[in-house]
Amino acid sequence: MQAARRTPLTPAPRRTTGLLAAVAVAVLGLDLLTKYLVVEHLEHREPIRLLGGVLLLAVSRNTGAAFSFAQGATVLFTAVAVAVIVVIVRTARRLGSPAWAASLGLLLGGATGNLADRLFRSPGPGRGAVVDFIDFRVWPVFNVADSAIVVGGLLAVLLSMRGIELDGTRKAPGPRTPTDPGTPPDHA
Repeated sequence: MQAARRTPLTPAPRRTTGLLAAVAVAVLGLDLLTKYLVVEHLEHREPIRLLGGVLLLAVSRNTGAAFSFAQGATVLFTAVAVAVIVVIVRTARRLGSPAWAASLGLLLGGATGNLADRLFRSPGPGRGAVVDFIDFRVWPVFNVADSAIVVGGLLAVLLSMRGIELDGTRKAPGPRTPTDPGTPPDHA
């Protein structure tokens, strides 16, 4: 059985590392482009109302984490983003799962996009405010990088729940114990 032998279910690590890089570059590129466009065309202007006013496009600056969580902790989130990027890059060589490559690529691209704002935007390196612009009015304002981080995180949770390892193998189910529901007690 494949799971019992822990044989890879997916292609070689080189291919999955390339997928991780491609996803990260695509997310970063889209994030930087959309932030440039909204700052260039929407800053200091009335918001654009879409979907009957349910969606607003307007520039806002965020010194916190994704979805405006923990405002004012920019230095902390700069350090966290750098740590996340380092961990993902170091983990990339062990990848054998395209799904994990996509998940980590989304996380890497999103973390790098928001880190670029923190490093290069006002008021200065490591303290810059992230540009957010997508406002559904019932949810905190966010951007492409925030979306990628959330989707990448959710995908990582799903992969973990399914027992899929970074290398593409599946965790073998552990031995059943008498405390497991549905397991008859041992009468030895």
